[in-house]
Amino acid sequence: MRPLFLALSATSRRDLHERLAQLLIGLFLFGAGMALMVRAGIGVAPWDVLAVGVVATTGLRFGVVTCLVAVVVLLLWIPLRQRIGVGTLLNAVLVGPSAEVTLAIVPPAPSPWVGAAMFLSGLVLLAFATGLYISADFGPGPRDGLMTGLVARTGRPVWLVRTALEGTVLVVGFLLGGPVGVGTLIFAFGVGPLIGWFLPVLTRWRRARSSALVSLG
Repeated sequence: MRPLFLALSATSRRDLHERLAQLLIGLFLFGAGMALMVRAGIGVAPWDVLAVGVVATTGLRFGVVTCLVAVVVLLLWIPLRQRIGVGTLLNAVLVGPSAEVTLAIVPPAPSPWVGAAMFLSGLVLLAFATGLYISADFGPGPRDGLMTGLVARTGRPVWLVRTALEGTVLVVGFLLGGPVGVGTLIFAFGVGPLIGWFLPVLTRWRRARSSALVSLG
């Protein structure tokens, strides 16, 4: 029995390492997708409208503001009694630096046409990254957990809570000077279907990969 136990233990460790790598890659790509949409110059996602608005008001770096917003959102988890996972904490601290690195590398779009292509690329990348880090199964991101916590506490439907959250941060960000444009509308109507396609595909792939590791073990 001991060799079998050791083999299963090694297999579990390999699966854990692969899931951690998947989580980290997903979070890095998520931040890169955010930055591409910011550089596109045709409007950004509601939460990024808030972040850019805070940047315009305070002069802080976009990556720093993204991390600070994540921390504030996590504080809102406390009364909702949400459980924080490793993925939740890494999301809060890694997405901002990833976005900052991408902003340092990628210049602003030189024209609206290039900006549109950059925005769509960033949107698809962000949706893919979301499916990647969620399917790693280390806990939801700060914003996702806030949404599910509010749904559980209020009994309201997911679409209503998500719309209320996105609408609130969009208005606050706009009042602070954040960019609202056609990209904001594209994000609002496009991110859900894209994540809805990527997440099941990546979840099935992750489960198949984990099952294959167990079989090899």
